[in-house]
Amino acid sequence: MGQHVRVAVIGSGFGGLGAAVRLRREGITDFVVLERAGSVGGAWRDNSYPGCACDVPSHLYSFSFAPNPDWPRTFSGQRHIRAYLEHVADTFGLRPHLRFHHEVLLMRWDNDALRWEIETTGGTTLTADVVVSASGPLSDPKVPEIPGLAEFPGKVFHSARWDHGYDLRGKRVAVVGTGASAIQIVPAIQPEVSRLTLFQRTAPWVLPRADRAITAAERRLHRALPVTAALRRQLLWSVRELQVQAFTKRPKELGLVETLAKANIARSVKDPALRARLTPSYRIGCKRILLSSSYYPALARPNVQVVDGGLAEVRGSTLVGADGTEVEADAIVFGTGFHVTDMPIAERVIGADGITLAEVWKGGVTSLRGATAAGFPNWMTIVGPNTGLGNSSMVLMIESHLNYLADYLRQLDGLGGRDAGRGRVALVPRAAAVRGWNERVQRRMERTVWNTGGCTSWYLDESGHNTTLWPGTTAEFRRATREVNLAEYEVIRAAGSARGTEREKEAVQ
Repeated sequence: MGQHVRVAVIGSGFGGLGAAVRLRREGITDFVVLERAGSVGGAWRDNSYPGCACDVPSHLYSFSFAPNPDWPRTFSGQRHIRAYLEHVADTFGLRPHLRFHHEVLLMRWDNDALRWEIETTGGTTLTADVVVSASGPLSDPKVPEIPGLAEFPGKVFHSARWDHGYDLRGKRVAVVGTGASAIQIVPAIQPEVSRLTLFQRTAPWVLPRADRAITAAERRLHRALPVTAALRRQLLWSVRELQVQAFTKRPKELGLVETLAKANIARSVKDPALRARLTPSYRIGCKRILLSSSYYPALARPNVQVVDGGLAEVRGSTLVGADGTEVEADAIVFGTGFHVTDMPIAERVIGADGITLAEVWKGGVTSLRGATAAGFPNWMTIVGPNTGLGNSSMVLMIESHLNYLADYLRQLDGLGGRDAGRGRVALVPRAAAVRGWNERVQRRMERTVWNTGGCTSWYLDESGHNTTLWPGTTAEFRRATREVNLAEYEVIRAAGSARGTEREKEAVQ
């Protein structure tokens, strides 16, 4: 039998590293971080495409407990964010806990031993009292099934698996998709390719990117007086909290923002026909509002062509758009997003009833407070269902879940989870609590711009339910996850334990 640990953390992006730091701060050192790749970074390791950068200000897109006074730009690029995460791993002594090249193949709950059995590509079976899944929703790229794609003679890759060994210079390149990655890739590669064709299924709303270099004087001030960086972060957070009402309760208030976005198109695109095709027909905010000051100028260049309706078919080296347009290409880059509402890791988690999380979620992804799932004891996900944000930093949501994780472990300890004399113990959310939480979330979702704005987005699952975003402020979510409400959980004890019963439903309310 392999190693047994108190906690196994899956993934080493912001969520996984944040969980590891919090565990150490809670005095828990008996844990491992399982990472399928060879370094930390998560999405900021995997997404190394040209132009990759964050659309949340740097001082807000970082841990509150690990401020960085030396961010080089107001919106930092992938290289600097990845370096920041490496710095966090070093500063907080996380290296001894990291297990690289340990992709999780299967996690199975043992009802008798009350622990998780975990199989990884590392070769040994690991067991853990608690599993924290921090693989993230932007982990597994999604490439659409397009007739003839397998026979395309050129190069094909997804933006999150960029092939840096392939030289795009002088090539005819097709970019499929118009999401956050595509609008950064297009202006980055446009000057060096001979021909760039953008297959646009839906035009995005794009606002100017107010990016600039952070001066040396500012960085010196933040190092000398950390409170100045904290105040900067507080201001950035406050502005975004004030914006939430427009997204969640009063979408009509976004009309002014829409006017600004149309002006942004008009400034850069003089051709009225192209301008009309680049102007969305849905309410701004229904899809994520993108930030770029170079996207529209790039589309107006003579070596760029926009094809409406997306990519429909591939015939050899000829790409056929949904509108019938045919173009020749040497390479296809897919900026088509990720498996968000159908995360592949859910197929590898087998709960107390012997069925996978994917099967439980087949009718819709649900959880309790975005963290725990009915039928899966001592299992928690960082930024799970309905925790995404449309306008602010996901690091804020991650830190809220770290608070929940810390209290979850305290509750287990209080119930005797680490006391061998009292028997092993686990917590599992009641199905009624999960159902009630999600019904409340979905009722609040009905008025949001994401549900009423007239678009189809990756926020929605196959049934049209928004199982991705949080319909409130980050402060509300912080309050909702400050502590574990034991009334929402069942307490499970091992058979023959000092308390006597196999599954308790005692009055812990």
